[in-house]
Amino acid sequence: MKRIAVLVVMLGLMAPVRAQRPVISIKPDTPFKLATFEAAGRARVGLVLGSRVIDIEGAHTMLVQELALRGTPAMPLDMRTLIENYGTIAPHLYRIANYFKDAKLDAAPFVFDVEKVAILAPIKYPYNILAIAANYKLHAGEMFAPGSPQQKAANEADPDKEDPVFFAKSPRSCIIDPNEPYAITPGRNIDWEGELAIVIGKTAFKVGETQAHDYVFGYSIMYDLSDRGGAGRRPLTGMFAGPNWFAGKSADRSAPFGPFIVPKEFVANPASFHIVTRVNGVVKQDGDTKNFIWDEAHMVRYLTGILTLYPGDVISSGTPDGVGAGRKPPEFLKPGDVVTIEIDGIGTLRTPMRAQP
Repeated sequence: MKRIAVLVVMLGLMAPVRAQRPVISIKPDTPFKLATFEAAGRARVGLVLGSRVIDIEGAHTMLVQELALRGTPAMPLDMRTLIENYGTIAPHLYRIANYFKDAKLDAAPFVFDVEKVAILAPIKYPYNILAIAANYKLHAGEMFAPGSPQQKAANEADPDKEDPVFFAKSPRSCIIDPNEPYAITPGRNIDWEGELAIVIGKTAFKVGETQAHDYVFGYSIMYDLSDRGGAGRRPLTGMFAGPNWFAGKSADRSAPFGPFIVPKEFVANPASFHIVTRVNGVVKQDGDTKNFIWDEAHMVRYLTGILTLYPGDVISSGTPDGVGAGRKPPEFLKPGDVVTIEIDGIGTLRTPMRAQP
């Protein structure tokens, strides 16, 4: 009887303590972005809330202790692993966002000011970067001669009857971080192309258009840095007509990427992203993805009909009109220029140009 009495007293003492623990929602009530960032000498995966970026590993550890959680998975240490396991991880990320949206914990060792850390490319590295060519009619129009068969084909393009043209960039060789300089080789004509990056969330092969969005994880920004020709290169062999896509699009460091990924559940209208590209603060491109020729569903259907896409893979979805090569006369970048690509709801990707050392 004494043991029972002691147990009753102990339960009575514990009950108020348990009652004091808050119940934090594990639903997507608080929108957030995701980042890979470097602080205190190491790369971390972060959850971005306003001007703060929260190391998800540290925040999760604190909440497990604070809320006496049991059986929760460890937080991934890189973005690709997070995407691969998002179905399991997402509720715990939602909990972190819902808890920290009002919490005054700026002094916590896992909470940082976004402006005071190094934001890295969000995924290092995806397995594939696949980029579409001429996905806006106005951009196609500026790149082809007036009245040419190519311009006529662009104006009459039917995404349900024609397939797009894609090219690949090497993730390991081409991706560079936000704010990381690009070195211009003397004599080359380097252009700007701001693009929406569609990030794949699940392994995808032979996916139909109606299911395509189910395989998308979220959205980011990619600079399809393009070499439009110039001096210092031998001509392409006469066996093949047309441009050398590999040399023009897949050069080293030609895929600045970031700064953040917005998970798709926080995007109100994934069919419409406003894109603005500036050079030294001057607007060069002002477009909207609602003007795609081949929309997200058509791109996913086409690509997965050819190869398997994996979590974290990136589709660079084409650039609006206003590129340097399409201007009269053409304009190209020079050392000292700064290219910024801003997409509403995602952020701004900044790439300074410097001379080749």
